[in-house]
Formats: sequence, C-alpha cells, structure tokens
Amino acid sequence: MTEYLIRFVIGGLVVSAFAVLGDVLRPKSFAGLFGAAPSVALATLGIAVAIHGADYAAIQSRSMMFGAIALAIYCIVVCQLLMRARMRALSASLLAIAVWLIAALGLQALFPGGA
Repeated sequence: MTEYLIRFVIGGLVVSAFAVLGDVLRPKSFAGLFGAAPSVALATLGIAVAIHGADYAAIQSRSMMFGAIALAIYCIVVCQLLMRARMRALSASLLAIAVWLIAALGLQALFPGGA
C-alpha cells in the first residue's frame, strides 16, 4: 500500500510540473504532450529503481518503449482505416487493437531481454 501512496504523490508532483511546463511552452498544442502519461511513467520508473534496482527499471523502460511504438503503429492503422477504408471509429479501433497487440508482443519477441 505504501508503494501506491508514494506513486500517487510522486506522480501528482510530476504531473503538476509537466502541466506547468506545458502551460509555458508555445504553441499550446504541446501542452498535451506533457500530460499524465510521461509523469506516471517517470514516477513508476523512479519507484522501480528505488525498490527493485536499475536492472528491473531497465526492463520496464524497454517495455514502455515497445508499448509506445506499438501505440504509434495502432494510431497509424486507425487513421488509415478511418480515412481510406471509411470504417466507423469503433470498428476501426477494435480492429486495430489486434494490430497493437501483435506489434507489442512482436517487439518483445524480437528483442528479448531481461536482468
């Protein structure tokens, strides 16, 4: 329970810092880049280093990067299905979830690693 409390506090502080950074930067469209996801990831990695060590945090970092790459592929596929195939948003996003899963698991299989 203590780990969740620490994650909540650190995540909240980092979210606030990123929000201030996003508010200062121009154009305002950059503000979304500094939302909750990067700060939660940083809080999680900080706790992972403190509790489990750098090797464990490196594995988590690699998995986060693979997830981000898979998400980018997912977004491209959804956009293509919406624009070119003229699919409905729900159908396109549900179909692309399979693409995301294949991409994420494929990257894990292509680049295995561990501590």
